[in-house]
Amino acid sequence: MCGLRSAATRYISTHPREHRDRSIHKTQELIMVEQKIFGTPSNILVFPILILILILILILIMSSPVQATELEKTIKVCTECHGNGGLPSRPDIPIIHGQHYYYLYVQLKDYKAGRRDHEIMTDIVAGLTKEEMRALAKHFSEKTWPPNTLRVNDSDIAIAESAASSGQCVQCHLGGYEGVSGVPRLAGQQTAYLERTMLEFRDKIRMNARAKGSLFATYETTDIVTMARYFAGF
Repeated sequence: MCGLRSAATRYISTHPREHRDRSIHKTQELIMVEQKIFGTPSNILVFPILILILILILILIMSSPVQATELEKTIKVCTECHGNGGLPSRPDIPIIHGQHYYYLYVQLKDYKAGRRDHEIMTDIVAGLTKEEMRALAKHFSEKTWPPNTLRVNDSDIAIAESAASSGQCVQCHLGGYEGVSGVPRLAGQQTAYLERTMLEFRDKIRMNARAKGSLFATYETTDIVTMARYFAGF
């Protein structure tokens, strides 16, 4: 409408009075028609914004159920091994209910990027987007860690504490081995999983934390087995 008014002004200033009178009348008619179609100048700005908002709402309404459904399907796949209530189906499968969000997210990213390998996990994660990995990490991190029924054997305490002290484990995993952020919780984790993980770091099978490989290379197998029992029962 601003362009129409400017054109009319230029025309009026360069034409005789009788032509200007007809021009003014015609311009007023055109402006009225334009207002009926698009509204007043202020509405011209509001109308596209309202349309954009409606489009965004429709997109959210249409996409959210699909995303939720896909997430639920993936969660169901996860719980087949990791357990619906938090207790895994096998002793060498880790507890992920209540594990730290950022740690879970990084592990999923590492599987997808090939920095960590597993015959089942690698295939599952291959098709996930970053948003889906974040959603999965958030879902499981907000769950409650399952009750720990294991107890540390008295015979393991001295050996395990000495080994953990030499590796300065509490510097990252904290005094209660509860971990934080990108550092995993060890307390109450599956014994067989902890043992396998430390051995895989030592033997350069798991490569997504190279410092761990160097650390566990200094340990005897018996020390690793003892520490696994100690952390699991902590």
